[in-house]
Amino acid sequence: MSSGAGKVGAARVSDEILAKDWVKVRAWLIDHPDRLREDQDLLDQLGLKYTAPNVVEFLPAALARLEAAHARELTARQEIEALAKANFDAQAQTHDLIIDLLEARSNSDLARRVDQAARERFGLVGGLIAVETPDNQGTAPAGWKPLPTGVLDLMMGPDRQTRMGPCPSARELFDPGDPAVQSCALVRLTLWSPERQGVLAFGSADPEGFTPDMGPELVSFLARVVERTAARWPSL
Repeated sequence: MSSGAGKVGAARVSDEILAKDWVKVRAWLIDHPDRLREDQDLLDQLGLKYTAPNVVEFLPAALARLEAAHARELTARQEIEALAKANFDAQAQTHDLIIDLLEARSNSDLARRVDQAARERFGLVGGLIAVETPDNQGTAPAGWKPLPTGVLDLMMGPDRQTRMGPCPSARELFDPGDPAVQSCALVRLTLWSPERQGVLAFGSADPEGFTPDMGPELVSFLARVVERTAARWPSL
């Protein structure tokens, strides 16, 4: 028999002996752990790393913290990107609406365009223009909502130019107090001469559609466009 065959046979015999005696070997290692700990070459061959009981292993915890921070950063970045896209889309839709409002041919056409844009562009319950109508200053234009004098101060507060969020009293602006309106955006209007108070209103079926912490800049800009467009035609 060749020497190579003899080595293979010897290795097979050794494996069999070790398999039979593994319980003894394992028990011996448990009783003599320092022999394994002190044999760095053997630990390297086995791919093991010894850490003393009184040494805290920081690496796994540090990696876990880094992974958690990365996940938070990724989530925050995705939220910021989604918000930026939503803001960009809202601005683009608002700019298109402004052009559409400037093409209105009358105050009634202006009100129709506001409501149509609210429904079709922004998916809202509706949009409207309302004006207070004191007896000595005529009535509201066709398509506008007439309001008693002073009701806007009660609805919005005497010093507030905008109101965003839930507003049960503002639901009465919509026809007829549409129960689907769960949140509103209201912007006060100053119309014509002599001056009359009005409001540009949008209603959403989503309670979170308009919230108090939302910036009113876009809807306020729309209100200024409505004021200047309505000034083309005298009040009735």
